[in-house]
Amino acid sequence: MEKGDSYNAKAESYVDSVKGITDKRQWGSMAMKTVIITKTKRTGNLNHIIPEHFTALSIRMSEALDDSGAGKHTIMERRRTFMWRESMEMILYQANGINNECFHFGSQSEGTTTPGLNSDIDFLISCNKVNTMAVWGDWEAGMWNLLMLQEEDINPPQQYLLQYFRKYTPEPETLLLHDQYVMKDTVQVLLSSERWKQDIEFHHKDHGEVHVTKCGPSVSCIPNWDVVFAIPVCKPLPEIQHWIDRCRGRHWPPVQLLEAAQVAPCFLVPAGHPDSDYKREEWRVSPNLIERMLMFSFNMTQIRCYIVLKLIKKSLFAKIVGDSLTSFHCKTIMFYCIERTQPSLWFEHNLMFLLRFCLHVLKKCLQMGRLPHYIIEGVNLFDGKLSKVKQRRLLVYIDSMIRSNLQDVFYIGIDTLGCRLQACGILRIGQDVELGRACLRNSISLLLKFECLNSFLGVITDQMKRFNTNFDKTIQNKLRNVFEYSTNVRLKSVVLEFVKNLFSLQNSMQSSYILRLRNSVYNELIRRFQYSLQTDVASKRLKLASLLYASGHLHSAVRVLEDVEKRYHRKVKSVCSCRHIKGDCDLQVFASMKLEKCDNVFNEPPFAFCVMFVRQEMYCAPYILWFEMNRNIAEEEVAQRNPLEKQWMDRAEVDARPFLYYLQYLTYGGLGERYKQLHAMEELDSYTCIGDEMRMINLYHPETSLNLLGHCYEMEGNFQGALHYYEESLSWAGTNNAANWHVQRVQRLISI
Repeated sequence: MEKGDSYNAKAESYVDSVKGITDKRQWGSMAMKTVIITKTKRTGNLNHIIPEHFTALSIRMSEALDDSGAGKHTIMERRRTFMWRESMEMILYQANGINNECFHFGSQSEGTTTPGLNSDIDFLISCNKVNTMAVWGDWEAGMWNLLMLQEEDINPPQQYLLQYFRKYTPEPETLLLHDQYVMKDTVQVLLSSERWKQDIEFHHKDHGEVHVTKCGPSVSCIPNWDVVFAIPVCKPLPEIQHWIDRCRGRHWPPVQLLEAAQVAPCFLVPAGHPDSDYKREEWRVSPNLIERMLMFSFNMTQIRCYIVLKLIKKSLFAKIVGDSLTSFHCKTIMFYCIERTQPSLWFEHNLMFLLRFCLHVLKKCLQMGRLPHYIIEGVNLFDGKLSKVKQRRLLVYIDSMIRSNLQDVFYIGIDTLGCRLQACGILRIGQDVELGRACLRNSISLLLKFECLNSFLGVITDQMKRFNTNFDKTIQNKLRNVFEYSTNVRLKSVVLEFVKNLFSLQNSMQSSYILRLRNSVYNELIRRFQYSLQTDVASKRLKLASLLYASGHLHSAVRVLEDVEKRYHRKVKSVCSCRHIKGDCDLQVFASMKLEKCDNVFNEPPFAFCVMFVRQEMYCAPYILWFEMNRNIAEEEVAQRNPLEKQWMDRAEVDARPFLYYLQYLTYGGLGERYKQLHAMEELDSYTCIGDEMRMINLYHPETSLNLLGHCYEMEGNFQGALHYYEESLSWAGTNNAANWHVQRVQRLISI
């Protein structure tokens, strides 16, 4: 059995079956009752009676969460987006011949966050070239074999040491062959978790990444991302089996989930126990996939309860214990509470009661000084996180909070939840409320789509930089590798996007080759562009228009450009993989993109990629863009480029809307339609030079747009005007800018 095969067969089918969250509002006779919940100290039993105001407050809390961006639609949108991104990143590794799997865990992929929580993105990369062995008999030839060692008097629960075995003989290694290895007292060669992280950090810095953040097992060079390079464990672990046996016969977790958990791989992450003598060598077992399945089994009320717990943690508890109490503590509390309560209680009108029950469970854990890990026995989640002093402080506050019937929820400042709770008690106009929720929901949806497209463009860009001199053959190999995953239902939609973009690039390169030989591009090549036009509003259509212009098909180019102009309404947001504008990810940007029914007659996502030409496509691009592929005038400028710039500065990249106007100027000029030509030039001038906030946040390559405008003035014979705009371009980027070439050329023309 290959690693992960049985998980894909069982676990994925389970996740698919539970990912449709239902929010059943079946009040029945309970809705009319006054219930008071009291907790008996002696027996610990719950009597189902709560104060009458808790029912009303529960409904108000649900409405406030909906208003804050924690509605069902948004939760599911987050899940779909991050599952899509997970598939995309996994295909990227496989297409490049790297045997890694990728997973998004945590709040973003669970959908259990709000804009105010500003949750990090948790990303785990599983290095499948490693074979982790429970016993010597698990050794596999040709693999990187590591034996899991655990001694009760040395390693705390959940912690393992990894002994390195030779690759081609089932014998322990005795030599330190790599900096990641250390020698244990018993002459065992171990893989050090700390040196593993150091090696990743050095790798990032060798590739020019200046800001590398280490936090726990994470080593990341991306802001707001926790990236963990982990080792998969596909063999059954006694810790997991013990938990499965403990849970059998209970109403939660369900039987299907436990069956999927038996075959789901766990991960060894580079993190030692804070009190261990071997904390620099130890690896921690992490059942992330099982925890994600548990989260995906939550109903809507359970998700809302968890979100409120996190809001309380970040807004109220943080004032007492800082960030010592984590979201994982809250998640563990939720697991125990769901396991110990009947499913009939988990409905919207019981939300505040359930929240108070969660706080009772946390209070009891603080009294004992112990929060057990839900899955792995013997692990205290307070160790190394919440000191005894902080536990006592938090205990006093939670006790006070429970005694005051959770009045402190009105002081939650994040997402102005407290204010929203109070506003929910005021008579509100239903239509305005629904409009506000719809606006926020659409804004979050557009933001998620924007970030997903941005990430996808980065992946496509990453593919291009890996191409060797034989581009056409490389693309064919990539297409073949990617297409292998088209039969996988989970990956199919991602595969199609990869194929469309790679096929479009191959098609454009073949057209460029034909034009370089001064031959006519045959109709079949032009027809092939239709398969990739739907990637976004404009970029692929503009490349087609550019090809048609270069081929002399001016009337056809005009029709394509007119089609682009109709689609490119004023709400379209630009997407760029190589540059970031401060504020371009703010939620307010996407709130202003709210579409009127008449705005987008084509019903397409309102995004336009920057138009990009690699050198192998240069004959499909206007001549002026050839200079963009040779931006430097001296080798010293190349040395000034940062790692990201090195990926794209040898190709032409321009914002879609300025390129639309520039192509219109060229095409209408070629057809002798002077009025339309001048109008296109005025539009380019206006868009590039009148810098209102929304326009500037959509202009990722202002220096290139100014170069196109300068070239229009140059073609008009207005050399002084051309020089002005080229110099304006240099004010944006003085080096690595094609404007340096243009200035020299125009100055020669002026001096003649």
